[in-house]
Amino acid sequence: MDANPLFLGEPPLITLAQAPAADPAEPTSVVMGLWPLFVQSFDLFSIVLILGSVAAVAIIVRNLFDVRAAVIAPTKSLDRIADLARAGRLAELEHAIADDTTFIGETLRPALGAKQAGRDAMHEAANLGASESHAKWSRRVEPLAIIGNLAPLVGLAGTVWGMILAFASLSAAGGRASPTALSLGISKALMHTLLGLMLAIPALAFTAFFRARIERAIGRAIVVCADAIDRLASGNSA
Repeated sequence: MDANPLFLGEPPLITLAQAPAADPAEPTSVVMGLWPLFVQSFDLFSIVLILGSVAAVAIIVRNLFDVRAAVIAPTKSLDRIADLARAGRLAELEHAIADDTTFIGETLRPALGAKQAGRDAMHEAANLGASESHAKWSRRVEPLAIIGNLAPLVGLAGTVWGMILAFASLSAAGGRASPTALSLGISKALMHTLLGLMLAIPALAFTAFFRARIERAIGRAIVVCADAIDRLASGNSA
């Protein structure tokens, strides 16, 4: 039998399609560090955040030394006031708080000034003095809270501005901008949000820390001052 002509000859070679060669002109992905990204995204918003960081550091360092129980209401002064009040030594007590600039003196001086009007008047005067002193100490921390609350908003404003510029450049290129260039523009815009959060988080954390210090020191001083007022009022009425 004659061979089938369909099977004559060499079988056809089946070759795999070769992958197209990479275009050398096509941009490759580049991993950029934070510092080069910060340098490229530096603008007015970055300057504002840097100035806010410098101010926050200065406030934190100052309050670390000033906002302490040893400055607000020293334990030594509290113990002395308590001893003098228990002993009923009114003259020595008045002399002790005459030049006292701490929370103790600012609370007891008004109370002693109203000692002729009775216990209730002494407590009312002491409450007014304590409120004023508390507000004075709280004002030392308030600028830090303001910086912590405004920093994310400034960072967000910088990010919105950067996104506007990124999409404006995409529109100017007729929508033909490469994904690499677009993603780089968005990354530079988001750098402002990162800077704002890096400023806000420690600023708000230290704000809570200093406020806790103030409340703890003042809370103990109020107990001692209230007891001293009661003893002085009782001695005065007697």
